[in-house]
Amino acid sequence: MKKFNTSPISGMQELTPAKQAIFDKLKNEIAGVYHSHGFLSIETPIIDRTEILLAKAGGDTEKQIYKVVKTAETEGDADQALRFDHTVPLARYVVEHENDITFPFKVTQIGRNFRGERAQKGRFREFYQLDVDVIGREKLALAYDAEVVKTAYDALKTFIKPEMKIRISNRKILSGLLQELGLETKSEDIFSIIDHAEKVPKEKTLSAFEEIGLSNSEIEKLSSFMGINGTRETVIEKLKNLDIKNEIFALGVEELDEVLALLEKQGLKDTAVGDMLIIRGLDYYTGSVFETFLPEYREIGSICSGGRYENLASNYTENKFPGVGISIGLTRLFYVLNENNLLDEVSENPIDLVLIPFSENEYEYTFNLAEKLRSSGKKVDINLSDKKVGDKFTYAAKIAKFASVIGGNEVETGNIEVKNLETGEKLKLEDYIR
Repeated sequence: MKKFNTSPISGMQELTPAKQAIFDKLKNEIAGVYHSHGFLSIETPIIDRTEILLAKAGGDTEKQIYKVVKTAETEGDADQALRFDHTVPLARYVVEHENDITFPFKVTQIGRNFRGERAQKGRFREFYQLDVDVIGREKLALAYDAEVVKTAYDALKTFIKPEMKIRISNRKILSGLLQELGLETKSEDIFSIIDHAEKVPKEKTLSAFEEIGLSNSEIEKLSSFMGINGTRETVIEKLKNLDIKNEIFALGVEELDEVLALLEKQGLKDTAVGDMLIIRGLDYYTGSVFETFLPEYREIGSICSGGRYENLASNYTENKFPGVGISIGLTRLFYVLNENNLLDEVSENPIDLVLIPFSENEYEYTFNLAEKLRSSGKKVDINLSDKKVGDKFTYAAKIAKFASVIGGNEVETGNIEVKNLETGEKLKLEDYIR
């Protein structure tokens, strides 16, 4: 009987070794694709100053952030908290190291982040995010918006089987539309309502518009706008047909057209589409925004998202550092793919070979043999328990494909047999190594 509750804290992921092997495989595959696209790795501290983390976070972040409890030893330190994403710490990092990095700065960050959200099925408080960002100094070519999308798509394709749709918009489009309608003072509420529109019935969205004082005519125009989606040609034509003369609106449409065209040139014409329902809730996004969905599994929600931030570091420096990034939330994605049986098991055992010394007399020889095999690239375990040989083989079969018993005869002659634990076939050690 347990003396304490040993289950993980609500909202924290904890996996068995078999599931962890799958998770690690996905994480490594994504990282490999990121690096193949020329992104450099960095790590930022998990704990940072609260004023840094909240400088441009916006929304409900302040309610969700995990504050660090100070001790007598840390009482004089600045107010601190756990990071809730990689983007805000990246802005601080760029300001701190701007003289030591090359621009445009193509960077990937892979690690845990923390949000004190209400824990529920498939939603986690501690979670892995795998980000790619490109940061410019003073300016950053719009082509990088398409590059981060293509990079994330290529990473997801290493293990996602169903069809993917990358839904793309540009926040300038809605901002310009609201200016044209004279609704700038209500823009924060309208952005939030549209951002949540797909998660609630249409009637609730319309009621939300009414509650903030929009007229029937304004609601009708926004509803028509929200319904615009499809291929590049379709979306751009419909947006232009709105006959909005606002310069910000026109710039947003132009940027959206360019990003979608660049993705078409990279073979994503049927995958990357325009969609005016994509807004993204974080306030630091200023231009392109994107979310990735699996049409066959819409209930899963977005599996990858990001956007353009024109000057995220403005709170920390007078220098301008525009950037664009995208993130794969692997913890939640792993959970929902696993729940829907959309993940392949890891075919390889975590251990290649288990060596089973017959007694302590064979320890030294077994240790040396293990080192030799490890230096050749094999993952080798040594079973040092005092159980019977049969029990040791049972143990080996759970974690490895091969096992070898090392007895006195093997030590004396060097003739070692390796047993395939799946087929029962035996082969010589030198043949196994080959």
